[in-house]
Amino acid sequence: MSKIMRRVISTAKAPAAIGPYSQAVQVGSTLYVSGQLGLDTQTMNFVSDSVVDQAKKALENMGHILEAAGTSYGNVVKTTVLLKSMEDFGKVNDVYASFFKEPYPARAAYECANLPKYGLVEIEAVAVVGELEDN
Repeated sequence: MSKIMRRVISTAKAPAAIGPYSQAVQVGSTLYVSGQLGLDTQTMNFVSDSVVDQAKKALENMGHILEAAGTSYGNVVKTTVLLKSMEDFGKVNDVYASFFKEPYPARAAYECANLPKYGLVEIEAVAVVGELEDN
């Protein structure tokens, strides 16, 4: 049986993990990006109390991790959006649409009782590392 490569992805451009997990793990050509919060990389505090600002920063942080893995938003095939309040869905959707273009990734969105550090939004992703061809 052939071995499948597993590689831990880490970058100083995104906030360090706040628990026993990696920023991302690549297995073969599949990249699993841990949930990203709207944290400032230097202070590890939220950029603001605004769900819009937190969503934007979470996706920017995700972009740095994707870049460290040699891929980009265009290769994201699935995301999960966790919201403190489903009332923020529209606001987060607007921010999300500014980072992802058609064909959009598959996505699920959930309201949660609480998020790490009491954030308002957390976004995780699955991406492909390598050239994708749409048909």
